Amino acid sequence: MRRFIILCCLGWLLSTPAQAILTIEITGGQEGGLPIAIVPFGIQAGMPTPPVDMADIISNNLHRSGRFDPMARGRLPAFPVDNAQVQFPLWQQVNMPYLVIGRIAGSSTQGYSVEFQLFDVLREVQLLGLRYSANNNNLRQVAHQISDAIYQAITGERGVFSTRIVYVTVRRGSSGNIYRLQVADADGGSPQIMLESKEPILSPAWSPDGQSVAYVSFEGKRTAIYVQNVRTGRRNVVSASKGLNSAPAWSPDGLRLAMSLSKDGNPEIYVLNLRTNRFSRLTNSPAIDTEPEWAPDGNSLVFTSDRSGTPQIYQVSANGGEAQRLTFSGRYNARPRFSPDGRQLAVLHNGSGGYRIALYDLSNRQFTVLTSSSLDESPSFAPNGSMILYGSGRDLAAVSIDGRVHQRLAVDAGEEVREPAWSPFAQ
Repeated sequence: MRRFIILCCLGWLLSTPAQAILTIEITGGQEGGLPIAIVPFGIQAGMPTPPVDMADIISNNLHRSGRFDPMARGRLPAFPVDNAQVQFPLWQQVNMPYLVIGRIAGSSTQGYSVEFQLFDVLREVQLLGLRYSANNNNLRQVAHQISDAIYQAITGERGVFSTRIVYVTVRRGSSGNIYRLQVADADGGSPQIMLESKEPILSPAWSPDGQSVAYVSFEGKRTAIYVQNVRTGRRNVVSASKGLNSAPAWSPDGLRLAMSLSKDGNPEIYVLNLRTNRFSRLTNSPAIDTEPEWAPDGNSLVFTSDRSGTPQIYQVSANGGEAQRLTFSGRYNARPRFSPDGRQLAVLHNGSGGYRIALYDLSNRQFTVLTSSSLDESPSFAPNGSMILYGSGRDLAAVSIDGRVHQRLAVDAGEEVREPAWSPFAQ
């Protein structure tokens, strides 16, 4: 039998120093989480300490979800690394319903074997036990996968810890601004720069398969919409029409891009067929129509328009036709984003107290305001619908759809971070 020692507290992030790492801070609403104990993973005797503290990442992931309250490491009554060492009465005495243990074997050169087990302490049974192969480059991702497995086994819902986010950072300077399009793990780790430019970058949007990002760039002092492969970096221009090219949005099947173009006059909603490179026009109004978003079934789109005198949300068939106004409450409603189940919209809403993130229920036409700041923007649903990522001033923030859990995601001093988008589940 392999001998293991406890891996206690590294928590290093595998990332390039040049990239700014998002720091996530819980700012409110953490009471009532389900207690769980995440014991530091054991490492094989004689094995060099891995560069990642698996238990720390898992614990932080579960804590940030708002659904769990991990026991502080200093309060753990024991440090088992395999099932033979688990003493259920010890954990029952501290009223701990769930216990996670794990171990790592191997080496950085030959690869790692990572195992974990999840126990129901009260019933004294194992709920889950899985093994992963890993290396130095994907140990963090394995920790996210384990977090997802634990989350789903206990809640019955799919976790989002293995997903990614894309966002734009801005560093302002006397000689000009530097804009970076970056992609990172959902916890802000492992950031990678996709594009660096002295010109603005706007509106990143993930393809349904999570392989590409569409965005607006002002390279050449004019707007153009690009599609870039996240892994290879290869990119191509999909729209550089005269005038405005903005707000790309992928259809659920990944074969079309909706966008706002002013090539025929004022901004209207168009759809580009990516197979034929042909455009079809969906709206025809003297107003400004922008910020399209596809319904999950692909049969319609919502968008922002000021045709009523103030920005409001409208819906139109994917085949075109007359648009129907959806929002009537509040003087400003914009940037609509469908929840994964298609029942709600996350919107930028101004009723009277500033620009805030709100949920709009499509069945009863009611708003629920989720945030209290006054400079919010760019809402984006997590792929399981549990949280909304958004811009807030110079930082990013996230809020649970019940408004109970609030997080702040900040980068280094001197940088702004904005325009976030949460990736879909990996396919």
